[in-house]
Formats: sequence, C-alpha cells, structure tokens
Amino acid sequence: MEQRTELFKREQKWGLNTYLYAPKDDYKHRMYWRDLYSAEEAKQLMALITAAKQHDVEFIYAISPGLDITFSNPKEVAALKRKLDQVREFGCRSFSLLFDDIETEMCQADKQVFSSFAHAQVAVTNEVYQHLGEPETFLFCPTDYCAAFCTPNVSQSSYLHTVGEKLLPGIDILWTGPKVVSHKISAESIEEVSSVLKRAPVIWDNIHDRPTELIPKLRGVLTNPNCEFYPNFVAIHTLATWCKATADGGPKDVEMGDEEQDPCYSHQKALTLALTDWLQEFLSTDQPGGRKESSDEEPMQTDMGENLFYLPYEHGPTARTMLQQLDWLKNNTEWCSRAQQFDDMCDAVVQMFNRLSNAPNRSILYDLYNYICDIKSGVGLARAYVKTLGGQGRPSAQLMNDDPEPWGFRGGLSGEFQRMLPGHGNRDLFRHPPTTAVYCIRPYCPDDKMEVQRIFREMQSAGEGKVPLVAQPPLISGEISPSPQCALVLEDELGMCGYALALTDAKPAAAKIQVIKMLEEFPSLITIQMLPRVTDPSPAKRMIGQLLSSIRSSGSRGAFCELRHSDRRMLDFYTKLGSFKPIEVASLPRDVIAMATSL
Repeated sequence: MEQRTELFKREQKWGLNTYLYAPKDDYKHRMYWRDLYSAEEAKQLMALITAAKQHDVEFIYAISPGLDITFSNPKEVAALKRKLDQVREFGCRSFSLLFDDIETEMCQADKQVFSSFAHAQVAVTNEVYQHLGEPETFLFCPTDYCAAFCTPNVSQSSYLHTVGEKLLPGIDILWTGPKVVSHKISAESIEEVSSVLKRAPVIWDNIHDRPTELIPKLRGVLTNPNCEFYPNFVAIHTLATWCKATADGGPKDVEMGDEEQDPCYSHQKALTLALTDWLQEFLSTDQPGGRKESSDEEPMQTDMGENLFYLPYEHGPTARTMLQQLDWLKNNTEWCSRAQQFDDMCDAVVQMFNRLSNAPNRSILYDLYNYICDIKSGVGLARAYVKTLGGQGRPSAQLMNDDPEPWGFRGGLSGEFQRMLPGHGNRDLFRHPPTTAVYCIRPYCPDDKMEVQRIFREMQSAGEGKVPLVAQPPLISGEISPSPQCALVLEDELGMCGYALALTDAKPAAAKIQVIKMLEEFPSLITIQMLPRVTDPSPAKRMIGQLLSSIRSSGSRGAFCELRHSDRRMLDFYTKLGSFKPIEVASLPRDVIAMATSL
C-alpha cells in the first residue's frame, strides 16, 4: 500500500491521471469477490483512495467475478452490487468489471436465461453500471480481450458484436491488441475493433512504446506494471513522455533517430530521459544515514552507455552485438581479436553488476537483483565457453546437462546465451521437445465412480502404509455422494487421471471417529488425487480453487483434508498452496495427517 501511494506521487509529477486497482493478491478482488472487506482492509483501501485523490489520480476499483458467478442468479448479482456499494462508501467513484482469463462455458441455469456468454456478461454489467448511477468512468474487460482470442476473427466475432451492440454506450472496453502481449498495434487494427465495439477501446497494454497516431483513436491507455515496484520507473516515465508528446503536437526538442517514423515522439529520447532520472534514484539513500562505500568497492556510476535491456520483443544494442559476436565465435576459427572484444564486453557486464550492487538505494537494488544476477551468470557461462574454444580453459564436465531441469533455463538475454552453448541449440529446455499435455476438467458424474476408485487404489498401493483413511473411503466408495458443485475429475488423452471431491458437511463421512471439535472449525472435507503422470500442478490448483469457492459459497467456515505421511507429493502440494496448515487431531491413526484452511 505504501508503494502504491508513492506511485500516485510519481503519476502526479509526470502528468498521468489514472490508477486501476486489480491486484491478484487481494483475494476479495477475484477468488472471494463476494466477501465484503473487513474493518482493517477497509481502512487500507480508504487511505489508498484518499491518497489517489490528493494526487489528482482517478482510482478505479476493479472486481473479477467471472471465475464462478451465476449470471442468472439474482442473489449473485445482489452480492456484486453490495460489494461495489461498500467500495463506493470508501470514497471510490470509478469502477471496472473484469471477465478476463475465465472459462467460457456457461452453467445450465445461465443457458436457460441468456442466449450467449457475452449476453450474460453484458446484462450483468449494464445492471451494475446503472445501479451505481452510471459512473463517468466504468470499464469492462471482455473475455475475448485481444484479436487472437476472437473466433474466427475480430470483424466476425459474435462475442464482440454482442458486446458492442448491447453494452451501454457509457461503458468503456479494455483491449490488448492483436495478442495478449502485442509487439505492434496498428491504427488499422484499432479502427477495426472500434467498428465492432461501436466505441474506441481503452488499451490495456503490456508494452510501453506505441506510435502516437493511435492516440486520437483511443479512449485511453493503461499500462501493466511489473510485480516489483522499482523496475516500473522507466516504463511509466516513458508513458508519461509519450502522452506529453501528443498533448500539444509534440515537443520541439525531440531529436529523431534513424529508426524513427513518428513525427511527435522519439522512443530513444524518452528512454534516455527516463534513465537519466532513474539513475538519480539509484544514488539516493533509502535508509537513515545511507550506506558508505568502502575503498575497495567499485563505486556506482552514472555514465550513459549502450543498453542491455529494452522491450520484451527486442534486446538493446549491446545485447544484440554480444549475441552476434558469440555466434561468429562459434563458427569461425581465426577469431582472437573478436574473442578479446567479446571478453571485454563480458567484463563490462560484470562491472555493471558490481556498480549496481554498490548503489546507495538498496530498495531498487533488491528489486533488480535477481534479474542482474541472471544476466551475469548467463554472460559468465558464455565467457567461459569462448575461453574453452580458445584453449584458455578446460571444458567443464557439467557445463550443460543432456537433460536439464526446466528451471535450468531462463528467459531474456541469459536464456539466449544458454541456448547458444553446446548440447541444446534451438531445442531450448529439452533434447526432444515434448508435446504439451492438454487436460480437461469436468464435473463428476455417477459413472465416474469406478475410475475414481481405481485411481484411489492405485495411489494407495504406491504408498508405504495400507491403513485406510478415516473420512475419505465413504466418499470414494460412493456410500456418500459429493456435495453439489463440489466434484470434479481431470482427464488427459489417456483418460481420467485425477479427481477432486468435497463434502460441505463432513459429519456423515467422519461419523466413526471423535472429530467433532475439528468439524466445528473445519466442517468441510476435501479429497484430491493425481496420477504420477500428471506432472503439472496447475490442474490440481485450479480444481481445488473451484472446490474452495463452492464450499465457501455454501457458508462453510473451513475445510480439511487427510493425507498419509508417506504421500510426500500431496503433502508438498498442500504445503506449497500456502493456505492449508497441519492441525492436531488426536483420534487419527499415526499414519494420517490432517491439514486445514479457514474460509
């Protein structure tokens, strides 16, 4: 919250005027959207909204109900209105409904009321917009928020046409361009989507460098920040320069580079201005008394050299030169002088790392440290390899594993270097790239009982202990049916490979043991299991997220699961989720551990 307030100060200083609040770490923004904020949470949000007003920044509160809302249920719509009414009481006057990154299949109840998924979204959005008194700023994020998601294309998308025709004209629509992260957004593509939506879009951007000819064709631009606060400086600073360059027809002192085509704006000039200001932040101390450098440390410097970093789709000039040099060194034999040049460039990267490490402003350093360490290690590998080619070192026996772990490769410049070293070439992570597994999550039906039992038995036989779990067998065997909306199965190309079942009231399943005290605090039971061939944890996380949401909607206060001590895989899974904690239950067998989460 403190960093967001600091961001408002920067926005005011640079001439930006809007902030969209939609953080994934606010669970009441998305997963638990129905829940009202507590007194402490309300205090924080009110302070944030007040701070935005003080710095002339429009605070837009966004909510994402699309994971599990039933559009046709008046109680659900009432819950959405109640939540936004609460935020309005905090002083917020601008809102946004987000339906991005959700499943597009409607439930049976919605299919009986609405003609399409777009129709359902638009109906609820219009109703909420009117309930709030038709705010001056109200944003809608469609599920098809870029051209790549549209079927068959933008101009023929029935989804977008429904949104354009039925969404009230005072509501603005978010759009990311041709792709989620669009390399280029053309004026023609904006004209096309504007025609379908019957209004100019608001670009929700993931890159921060666009031609100024887009400005008159847009309702606005929002830029997605990095998760770390300090590395956002350049992106937001250059966005502000871009906006100023178009406000009065362009600054008179813009010097055009050879690559420039925009008469109003120079991205190289904007980058230089941003870096110049940012370097001053590196030199400011962020702790009382600062941090003095010892005589043997390399001092932080402010010379403006060539750039390693640039935009997601391209490297800076120095990085491009280094990649070209390494490619040449791999394929030529007479190369001593070129090898020395490459080594000098590698040394310059190490110096950059040392200088940044000695920056007085430690907060910026901590946000950047993982990235610059990554670059340094990638350059170090390439440097060692070139020395080996020149006979200056012995090849490392473990320079590159034939079958590296996925985390052995990184993105960006470091990943480029690693891919150029022996053993991989363009194959990236794997010697033989595997086909991506496609998983299907669907509701459980009675015919699935035999397969669920087979998976349960298979995983039981793989464990060290054979003691039956206390509460799960009645649910697995079919003696007790899962609660409504609380049973899912996972399938891949070979068939069923996992399940997730739940009881909102676990008393029938746990009737034979004395766990009444536990059930008062955690009345619901969850059981989830994946076959070993499911190596991706994402499907399991998604299923358990849906179960917890359904259990919470039923009014349950908490949920528990039972695991064997020998089932290290599932214990690790629940532990890494973060919300489940081990609990003491005296009546459980020694081989069984209970974990629970409050809802």
